Amino acid sequence: MSDPVTRGHAVCIPPDLEARYARTSAGRAWISALPGLLADRLAQWRLEVDLAPGSLSWSGHGGMVVPVRQDDGSPAALKVAFPHDEAQVERHALALWNGQGAVALLASDPRSCSMLLERLDAGRSLAALAMDDAAPVWGGLVRQLGLAPDHRAQWQEFGHIAARAEQWSDDFPADWEELGRPFPRWLLEAALEVCQTRGAVGRRSSRDLLVHTDLHFLNVLARPGTSAPNGPHLRDGYAAIDPQPMIGEPEFAVAPLLWNRLADLPVQDAGRGLLRRCGDFSTAAGLDPDVARQWGIAREVDNALWYAAHGHHGDLARSLWVASTLAGSTLDVLPHPHALPEPGQGG
Repeated sequence: MSDPVTRGHAVCIPPDLEARYARTSAGRAWISALPGLLADRLAQWRLEVDLAPGSLSWSGHGGMVVPVRQDDGSPAALKVAFPHDEAQVERHALALWNGQGAVALLASDPRSCSMLLERLDAGRSLAALAMDDAAPVWGGLVRQLGLAPDHRAQWQEFGHIAARAEQWSDDFPADWEELGRPFPRWLLEAALEVCQTRGAVGRRSSRDLLVHTDLHFLNVLARPGTSAPNGPHLRDGYAAIDPQPMIGEPEFAVAPLLWNRLADLPVQDAGRGLLRRCGDFSTAAGLDPDVARQWGIAREVDNALWYAAHGHHGDLARSLWVASTLAGSTLDVLPHPHALPEPGQGG
């Protein structure tokens, strides 16, 4: 077998990943350790890098993914993440799903926050599908991913959505004041009402399920060898990645669909289009559209406060447009949604 770190070329750390983690001492230390972590996993799992010469590994916000070949020649993907809470629990959710609705977990190493995964087609995500085709695919995956808690030890690793709502009830008012009241009080109160009502319902509910809380269009990838949908669904041809798992009401999962792909909303009456999208995707997954709408308000207010604290003005405007529209009164000081940035592009 060839050198584990090379197959005619070195595995380079993507520049955007390196720049992102150069901002803190912990991040710089991780970037410095990353070549050694990769080499260790490649050797221990008997993997060979499967990158074309001159091409870069894929990187997301929290780590990098290297296409590899296993000892028997079969394709896989090696993911090494920056150690943080969401990355540490990802492997537990993937183990529970066991490849049903989500990328299959082949091996994991908690010490290095590394996983060996089924290789999906990174060039074909749900973002490439029209909404009418994306909704049934997404809904089918949510139905598969919505497992009920059982005796397995992994369930102890996940936080509860109701507890998150209770924490927001404490944090939102203080953060809103500290940030100089960056949006109207009525929108803050709308989010607090969601936190109080859904948090209480969630604590009493027997509907607790495992929830992929970041199931946006780019986090659903095609499995190789599956053709594009030509009809109502091709559920088994797609799999979810990067779950950020929690336990609670599955309607919590709808919100990321509402703050992505705003340019696909109709030019005229975009607000009605947003509510229609919420309803269509919720219905496709067997969820309550109004509960999904409520969670969307709270989640986007949480996002808005974070963006306000970090000076991300475009992202802040997008979150306020989505939150206020879902709450029934779009703020009139905001740009048309087609002029708002996609997440991560709002600076």
